[in-house]
Amino acid sequence: MTNVLLIVAILNTLILIVFLVRHLQRPAVDVKPLFEQLEKNLERVERLLREEIAANRGEQIKSLQGFSSTLSGQLNALTQMNEQKLEKLREAVEQQLRHMQQDNAQKLEQMRATVDEKLQATLEKRLGESFKLVSDRLEKVHAGLGEMQNLASGVGDLKKVLTNVKTRGTWGEIQLESLLAQLLTPQQYEKNIATKRGSRDPVEFAIRLPREHGVFIPIDAKFPKEDYERLVHAQEQGNPVLVEEYSKAIEAHIKMEAKKIKDKYIDPPQTTDFALLYLPTEGLYAEVLRRPGLFEQMQKENRVIITGPTTIAAILNALQMGFRTLAVEQRASEVWTLLGSVKNEFGKFGDLLEKAQKKLESAGEEIGNAARKSRTIEKELKDVQVLSPIESSAKLLDIANP
Repeated sequence: MTNVLLIVAILNTLILIVFLVRHLQRPAVDVKPLFEQLEKNLERVERLLREEIAANRGEQIKSLQGFSSTLSGQLNALTQMNEQKLEKLREAVEQQLRHMQQDNAQKLEQMRATVDEKLQATLEKRLGESFKLVSDRLEKVHAGLGEMQNLASGVGDLKKVLTNVKTRGTWGEIQLESLLAQLLTPQQYEKNIATKRGSRDPVEFAIRLPREHGVFIPIDAKFPKEDYERLVHAQEQGNPVLVEEYSKAIEAHIKMEAKKIKDKYIDPPQTTDFALLYLPTEGLYAEVLRRPGLFEQMQKENRVIITGPTTIAAILNALQMGFRTLAVEQRASEVWTLLGSVKNEFGKFGDLLEKAQKKLESAGEEIGNAARKSRTIEKELKDVQVLSPIESSAKLLDIANP
């Protein structure tokens, strides 16, 4: 109703405005009543608008309150419904989780049992193999330790041998004796014999030359270990100054030993006018040969020939060949006598061969005659009937038993 009144008031106002405009176009027309009426209409329209706005505001408030109440109820219902659904969903999820946990626990237990079983088997197998491998290696290590102990013992023994001067001399002496025993007979050399008249210093070895009164070649073994070891160490360090110093020390030692050999062992005609100085290692012998003029100086001044393991073997082989040649020369007459006897016997053997040849020729003639007679008999019996073996046997039996 308020809306209709508002519309009517507005229409009246518009009509008044139209009349007012028309009256304004006319001169000397009193428009005051129209303005008053228009003002009243406007006031009425304003009042109606206010009332309409107030009524609309109240209706809107009531409508909003109703909508708010309805919305609140719907929200509460929706909230309760969501809470119920969430509760059911939570319970369902919890139940599913419990089932999943139980299934996972069972499967994990089965997997754990399987893994434990396989792990135990693999672990036992690997541990067994590892223990076996460790045991084998420990046995090898034990064997190696035994070998190392033996080697250490041998090295210790060798160090003892090479440390003591007398023992080192004995080692060289043993090596020299081994070479002499391999290349010469026991009658061809002497051990620890005094070769100089009136001297009590025996030489280690002396080779006996095959002469009527016996002449010896003195041989003495020497080994300057300390100087040689220092020289080798200096060479490994690459220190030429120390190398030269220790080489000179070895040279001085060799000169001293060569002079001792000359003074103690060389005494012609009981010995040769020279002697042999034996160095038991090829390395030491090579170092001595490297010293310029040392080998020739010892041979010229002291009549001493320096030898090593290889050269002493060559010298002993040459002496052995000389001994054999001399033995052949000494027994040449016996050889000629033996050859004469062989010649006589060979002559007799020739006569016997001639007689045998004649007898063989005579026997050959007899055999030829027998062959000719055999062929003649075959020709004469050619036309005779040939009997079977059985018939011939029967005939022979009949002839044998008349």
